[in-house]
Amino acid sequence: MTQPALFISHGSPMLALTPSPARSFLTGLAAGLSRPRAILVLSAHWETATVMVNAVTGNETIHDFFGFPQALYDLRYPAPGDIGLAEQIADLLTSAGFPTGLDRTRGLDHGAWVPLLLSFPAAEIPVLQLSVQTREGPQHALALGRALTPLRAEGVLIIGSGSFTHDLRRFRGQPIDDPESPDVTQFSDWMDEAIARSDIEALLAYRERAPFARAEHPTEEHILPLFATIGAGEGGKARRLHHSTEYGILRMDAYGFGLSA
Repeated sequence: MTQPALFISHGSPMLALTPSPARSFLTGLAAGLSRPRAILVLSAHWETATVMVNAVTGNETIHDFFGFPQALYDLRYPAPGDIGLAEQIADLLTSAGFPTGLDRTRGLDHGAWVPLLLSFPAAEIPVLQLSVQTREGPQHALALGRALTPLRAEGVLIIGSGSFTHDLRRFRGQPIDDPESPDVTQFSDWMDEAIARSDIEALLAYRERAPFARAEHPTEEHILPLFATIGAGEGGKARRLHHSTEYGILRMDAYGFGLSA
């Protein structure tokens, strides 16, 4: 069955342990999906100059963060990989004009394993990870996603894992349910309206058009997975699946693209 392309906001690594509306959403996500053959995650936490896909038989869990409780470092997500599919993806992207390399050692960073631990806790479905090219910007990410579209018909669930807003400089130890900052609201509302009307031109120019865009995303690695999933899911229905805020500054919105209904 053809799979959608999903954008999810992964927030803090503590999402794996801390109750929140976003965590509850992710724990129920798989119930609304058909079981995928494999999952391909574009994570904001794997940045490379050129496109890379990991090609391993089994994924190690990368704890790419510091200063958190030991319980978080004790978590593992030992999902299998799929070397054959990784090679297929590399060939597909290279043929589309994105020369793609294989990383035969890398496992899953927290942008991949934290949301998957909540959504697919059995860790039985093969998981592959694709890198993000931050310097190339939204147009590149959109085109990359478009090139990935054929995978959906082969049962591959494409997930872009980033954050709808991501200015961590404003975190001062505030509670997780701190009221949402007005600038976060204005940026997120603008983005949601543009997504709802499939205004690709406006979205590609979001840094100039969206209010507070450069404040909400001082760098673009956490928003580029959104553009990749928009590209991968073009031609089908787009729908916001979840919206909430953590610490007053992190919007945890999730979207489905290429939905059949």
